[in-house]
Amino acid sequence: MSLFGSLFTGVSGLSAQSQATAMISNNIANVSTVGFKRSEAAFSSLVTTESRASRFSPGTVDVTRLQRVDQQGPIQSSISATDASISGNGFFSVKRDSDDSALTEFLYTRNGQFSEDAQGFLRNSAGFYLYGWPLDSTGSLPANQGDLTSLVPVDVGFAGGLTRPTNTAELAINLDAREVDETNVGALTSAVDFQRGLTVYDSLGSPQTINFQFTKVYGPMATANGTIGSLTSTSALVNDLGLTDGDQFTLDVDGGGVRTYEINDVAGNPTSGTEDVAVVTIGDIIDDINANVAGATAYLGNNGELVIQRDDFVLGTETIDLQNVGAGTALGGMGLPTGIQTSSNLTGATYDNGTPGDAPPYSTEEFPAFQNLPGDPNYNDRGWWQLVILDPNSNELTRGLLNFDPDGSINALPDADGNVDIELSNIDWGNGSALQGIDIDISRFSQFSSDYTVLFSDQDGAELGLRTGVEIDREGQVIARFSNGATSALYKVPLVTFANPNGLQEVSGTAYTETEESGEENLREAGTGGAGFIEPSTLEISNVDLADEFAKLIITQRAYSANTRVINTVDQMTEDLLRLR
Repeated sequence: MSLFGSLFTGVSGLSAQSQATAMISNNIANVSTVGFKRSEAAFSSLVTTESRASRFSPGTVDVTRLQRVDQQGPIQSSISATDASISGNGFFSVKRDSDDSALTEFLYTRNGQFSEDAQGFLRNSAGFYLYGWPLDSTGSLPANQGDLTSLVPVDVGFAGGLTRPTNTAELAINLDAREVDETNVGALTSAVDFQRGLTVYDSLGSPQTINFQFTKVYGPMATANGTIGSLTSTSALVNDLGLTDGDQFTLDVDGGGVRTYEINDVAGNPTSGTEDVAVVTIGDIIDDINANVAGATAYLGNNGELVIQRDDFVLGTETIDLQNVGAGTALGGMGLPTGIQTSSNLTGATYDNGTPGDAPPYSTEEFPAFQNLPGDPNYNDRGWWQLVILDPNSNELTRGLLNFDPDGSINALPDADGNVDIELSNIDWGNGSALQGIDIDISRFSQFSSDYTVLFSDQDGAELGLRTGVEIDREGQVIARFSNGATSALYKVPLVTFANPNGLQEVSGTAYTETEESGEENLREAGTGGAGFIEPSTLEISNVDLADEFAKLIITQRAYSANTRVINTVDQMTEDLLRLR
């Protein structure tokens, strides 16, 4: 038994080494195959035992194929924007067809040599169709992204082009703080101080130019402003302005009490004795109001005009009442209006969210609320501008007020998303395009004593553009590029991971199918959940090491030859046995 057992052992050795040679030859043959994973032979003995220790029955050798699917292959650069390799764990999900039928099984591959076919589908060099998650208009993944049923064939073919309506815009503008204030808010009588156009795009891809018109104003507070400029604090009321000595006027804030002023040509020389204070210069009026009249402030405006202003601006409830006493014309001589001045209303928009008397912060519907309000040390009552936004036909889209802090930055309260923007909604361009909403970022508006300057303007829309290319980025997004400079993320390629990738079943085309040994598939976004990263414009080449394979080939050859010697020896021994008589 042992003699023929030795013969069988030698034969099994030949078979095992033949298998090892076949694996080595397959590895060497695929050394240039993209995404190929090598295999190697693992030997184990099959032992035959006898009940008596004095006898030995030789066994045989068994060979098992070990796949090295989990071993990373070298990554080399590629000039194709649709080529991609995987650095780390994971596989691309592919199918043999693009029908997206549940009857066609998913395959998994590391061959990322993808290109567009005649129908616009991305296929790799083995002919398999790439599958990915479709992205909606916001770039979000499907709700069932963890299931294979959420995947669709990646189709980058476009019959037409792409238009992108403007959803967001951004402006960075400096407004000149030296500008002269206008008299009223919402009823301006002179040209705007500065304007800037911005081209946006509607849903049809048509350009639409909206115009931003800025006017320096006193703000929404009740304001009495003079029409005589170039005044200084030392300007004498009688000797410089020609007012009549002894004339009087009164100031009443919110009906809280009348304060009487008498015009004098010499300090301390009142004529009637009924005044609260005698004033000789413009500075005397300003100093007394700021010191003794609660709720009001006086100052000289940018044009040198006298301004008396209410400190707060609750709509319709804050007033300043100026009246001449008797037949005097003191107010007219200073260019100040006679009568009650109230907090202002904007045409088409109101403060307090439309309800007079509401608690701050005050705002219009489209404009951001003010962060710093009267009483706050950062509030600046000299930083008010009216902004009117017009469509291409000069129709008013919105109107509101902006305020700037003493440091020149915009005085605005960020919204829940942390944005400082003007929110235009339901814009009708009148050309059949869809109603449009645009959020305009104004966080970089500023007011400094410098020339009007547009630092930059930007918006996210684009006119009609034809597709010029497709690429896959590091996050796995399949992105189409267009001639108008726009890009669109169409799909996101998942990476499929397995608990034991070496347990996958190899199929033709450098692909694998799921088995019980591999475990179930897990769909991951690149770089998450243990999945690797997608490296764009690269390819993972075979993980075969030629030097190692040739060394193994020499060892296998010697082992095969040794087993043939065993068979020859046993053959001679059996021949000698047959010669016995």
